[in-house]
This record gives sequence, structure tokens and C-alpha cells, in this order.
Amino acid sequence: MLYDSLLVLAVVFVTNAIALGAVVKLSAGQQEVLPAHMAQGLVVFCVIGFFTAFWLKSGQTLGMQAWRIKLQSFDGNKPSLGQALLRCFGATLSAGCLGLGYLWRLVDRNGLYWHDYLSKTELLLLPKKKTGKKQTPTTKQKSSASSGE
Repeated sequence: MLYDSLLVLAVVFVTNAIALGAVVKLSAGQQEVLPAHMAQGLVVFCVIGFFTAFWLKSGQTLGMQAWRIKLQSFDGNKPSLGQALLRCFGATLSAGCLGLGYLWRLVDRNGLYWHDYLSKTELLLLPKKKTGKKQTPTTKQKSSASSGE
């Protein structure tokens, strides 16, 4: 979550900067701040848009890729738009209840969060990729490199 929150924060900053530039331009310099409701709406749009777009594309945000975590529906497919939106809404509720929706995973026999049940999705830990042996240069490559060719 930490990795993704840093990325979302950057998206929010850029989006708000673009919106502020548009507001200043359209008001001919009369207004130099975003209205509060517009700024709040942009934050919500950016957060939901960020997670939904990544989940629909590959089932993984950039932070999830780093930790080998993938989101899938209970049937093993990529989540649908409705499931991704429900998951965003449910995750907000899970956090808003003093984090109880996240802590629920510790006592749940299936190891699922509240928003997993709501959206009918689950997180899957992917196996580590196999790493092959390091390839050593052939003798011809070694001699070429050492002779300066």
C-alpha cells in the first residue's frame, strides 16, 4: 500500500496542478485556488481511477507487482469494472472502520478482507520467477573484450 500511495500522490499532484492551471486560465487570473469540492473530487477520482485502471489491465498495481501480489475474482479471472469499483468502495469502508476490515483477515478462516467479500475478489501471492544461471561470456567474447576490439 505504501508503494502505491506514493504513486497515487504523484498522480493527485499532477492532476490538481493541471486543474488549477485550467481554473486560473478560464477565470483570467481572478481565481488562484481550486474550489474545495473540486479538489476533493479530483483526489477521489485519481485514487479510484489509479487502482481501477491497473486492476482492470493486469490485476496488479505497480506496488503489487513489486510484491508479487495479484488481484483476481473468486472464479480466477481478472476483476470486472464493477468488482474493481466495489473493491475501492469496500477498501475505504474497511479503513474507515478503524481498519477493522483489514484486520478481519487475521480472524477470517479464508484469510479474506471485508472488501474481498463485497467485491468477490481476492489477492493471490504469485510464485517467484525462476532465475537462470548467469551466462558467462564465451571464450571468443572474452578474448574480444580483453583485446579491446
